[in-house]
Amino acid sequence: MRHFLCPLPALLLLPFALVHAAPVTPVTPVTPIEHVIVLVGENRTFDNMFGVYQPKRGQTISNLLSKGIVKADGSPGPRFRDAAQKTAENLGPYNPTPPTTGTYPALPQPYALGAFGQRHDVPDARFPKAMPNGPFQITHHVSYGAHTGDPAHRFFQMWQQTNGGSNDLFVWVAESAGLGPSNPWLPLGPGKPTFQGGVAMGFYNMSTGDAPYFKHLADTYSIADNYHQPIMGGTTVNYFALATGDVSFFTVDGKPGMPAARLIENPDTQPGTNNWYTEDGYRGGTYVRCDDPALPGVAGIRNHLKKLPYRAFNDGNCAADTYYMVNNMDPAYTPKGDLLPTGPDKFLLPPQTIPHIGDGLSAGGVSWKWYSGGRNDGVKTDKEYCAMCDTPTFFTSTMTGPDKENLQDLQQFYVDVKDAKTFPAVSFIAPYDSISGHPGYAMQTSFDALAQDVITRVKANPALWKNTVVLVTFDEGGGYYDSGYVQAIDFFGDGTRIPLIAVSPYARRGHVDHTYYDHASILKFIEANWSLPPLSARSRDNLPNPVSDPRHPYVPLNQPAIGDLMNLFDFKRAAHGGK
Repeated sequence: MRHFLCPLPALLLLPFALVHAAPVTPVTPVTPIEHVIVLVGENRTFDNMFGVYQPKRGQTISNLLSKGIVKADGSPGPRFRDAAQKTAENLGPYNPTPPTTGTYPALPQPYALGAFGQRHDVPDARFPKAMPNGPFQITHHVSYGAHTGDPAHRFFQMWQQTNGGSNDLFVWVAESAGLGPSNPWLPLGPGKPTFQGGVAMGFYNMSTGDAPYFKHLADTYSIADNYHQPIMGGTTVNYFALATGDVSFFTVDGKPGMPAARLIENPDTQPGTNNWYTEDGYRGGTYVRCDDPALPGVAGIRNHLKKLPYRAFNDGNCAADTYYMVNNMDPAYTPKGDLLPTGPDKFLLPPQTIPHIGDGLSAGGVSWKWYSGGRNDGVKTDKEYCAMCDTPTFFTSTMTGPDKENLQDLQQFYVDVKDAKTFPAVSFIAPYDSISGHPGYAMQTSFDALAQDVITRVKANPALWKNTVVLVTFDEGGGYYDSGYVQAIDFFGDGTRIPLIAVSPYARRGHVDHTYYDHASILKFIEANWSLPPLSARSRDNLPNPVSDPRHPYVPLNQPAIGDLMNLFDFKRAAHGGK
């Protein structure tokens, strides 16, 4: 396995080499796939959506039902205790695997934090005050389309939630650390509620009628039950990994710099508290310098990596004197390309210079677009626009060059999809906020409808559909529980499993693929399909494809390893009819 130890200044030169290279002859794809469309929903783990999915005959799956954690009707199964949530103790320095102290006697009542039409400051009365300690079916209590609470999903919290692979501290982390102390719109503090309860343990049930369109896609095409969010944390970092296979960092004039103190994460416990972080939250801690074990939050994760039976990628992938963004920020560029002022009160990521997939595609002569809902209306006038999901907007290479024209509003997709000859080879779709499926302010039904609409429109153009794959996935798991295996790759992740569906005439029919994947797998597929090189020396698209033991297919023998999605397809089968 290759380990790349390239110094950061050399890495910073890579995007300019890609963008300003001499024009090249467009390459021909090596598979029949001529168009890749990546549609991204928000904040659902695999078990949250597919926990009770029953695959077609002859297929196996790893989920709540197959493990006996729940029954087909959503009630506790014979191995329900395997998912029981525990309490723990973290006093002093941050520990990603704190010692457990007991087991919850019952699941604390969920809150409705962020849910439209619901109070967030009292327990959600739609759910019982005490439920069995483990996963619960959301639709036993509310409809599939109901607005429900938003679980905690931040970087240091997610490391603790998964607890080194035990997956048993989702509730304790939500109740002890919550969203962190720097959240002025919530009265959070030591001894006060975090407005979470047991919301993270909720799941939908395809066996009783939930998510019917996603079930139809799984029955008809190919899904992965070992696909993961690449970074512990939320939307920005995981969209970023989808575009770069890497993580962003604080810059000054394009080079690594030091952010303001209030923007630096400090998950060490405040005196006299159990796991109440010192500096963290949506108006505070965002960056971490992970090369120095003496800095807050660093030693615990690095020590965890050292205990692995394999060597972490690039020894953790932490360059010297670099403050990496591990939580959410918006770009410093507006959609029009204007540069906004940055500072400790702006919560904007300064312009980025590492290479992203658009740079690589342009250098290889492969057409691409990034469609974002609400982009035409801008950041200030339309809350539907998810600036942090419009990932190329973070980059100087795109926003100061001709590729800026590749960033377009989602409305343009509906025009472009009608013409197979001019439709881009690679495209990404970031939805309007209200139809992203994000818990709290959006409903999963709205993202289901968007996915159905996009796929229906692609199919309505036979010339396009016959050589296209629509990859439907989610940015990250949103802090929901998942029972799946998690591979530690470097300091930043991986995180929990999330859904991935390959919708294509060439997708294996009703197939469940167990190969280990994360967002870098999409990059690897694109690069393999168009014979493009990895994006940089430190991006995860350098990792090898997994070698697996058929008896234990979920854990690569050659860790760390990430697949290229090719196992989802059967390129030998005819694509007649495009069904």
